[in-house]
Amino acid sequence: MKKVNVGLVQMSCSADPSANMQKAIEGIRKAAAQGAQIVCLQELFTSLYFCDVEDHANFGLAEAIPGPSTDTLASVAQELGVVIIASLFEKRAAGLYHNTTAVLDADGSYLGKYRKMHIPDDPGYYEKFYFTPGDLGYKVFKTKFATIGVLICWDQWYPEAARITALMGAEILFYPTAIGWDMNETDPQINREQYNAWQTIQRSHAIANGVHVVSVNRVGIEAEQQFWGGSFVSNPFGSLLYLASHNQEEVHVQTLDLQKTEYYRSTWPYLRDRRIDSYEPITKRYID
Repeated sequence: MKKVNVGLVQMSCSADPSANMQKAIEGIRKAAAQGAQIVCLQELFTSLYFCDVEDHANFGLAEAIPGPSTDTLASVAQELGVVIIASLFEKRAAGLYHNTTAVLDADGSYLGKYRKMHIPDDPGYYEKFYFTPGDLGYKVFKTKFATIGVLICWDQWYPEAARITALMGAEILFYPTAIGWDMNETDPQINREQYNAWQTIQRSHAIANGVHVVSVNRVGIEAEQQFWGGSFVSNPFGSLLYLASHNQEEVHVQTLDLQKTEYYRSTWPYLRDRRIDSYEPITKRYID
């Protein structure tokens, strides 16, 4: 039986990057004290979610990866013997930036990074102003405790991203996230529908690929967004193992039995029955 304990740190952020980093580290320490072996932080945890506006000053928040934040977290990972998944604003070169997640192994070594592939551009989420689409492809990381895949927020809506990462050998899919409700939206049904769609699509990735899914979102009110929290863990058949609140900071540790992948994939053999010879049309933008 192969079991691994994953930690989720759902938190609010402030305009002070150093305070946000310290809060994240406190969350990592709390998770490690509860037995976590892999800890995932939310998307862009070192700052407020700055993509609500198009402001050139926000490029000053970016940093090299590896760089100061990964150095700090590497020492924490080594001290505690935990894997850390850290979503950061990457400055690659002058005028070239990415929304990037770094992975630090349990000995503090830097395993690499994944650059967000799907970049949204919607009211309150002007990410195309800041981020160049990822060019590293989909990634898996062979950590001390498990082989993990990392995708980021808007990637959540794309079954192709989950499928490819699972086919590359990911045993767990992690989704660092920053998404919320428009404070000007007064219809509670619309808000419920949005959150339910977000959760459902990710649980469907767990089912289709026979892997656990871990999604970590932020909480708190920033500008005109109420980030909806609701971080969760799904088993490989879409059942919720953990569900966080919509408005509270939470640190949770969940034990995952990775042998469940073998059980669900053999009982529901979607990978066996894939007709890869028929999928060429998926590479087209649209079929006229």
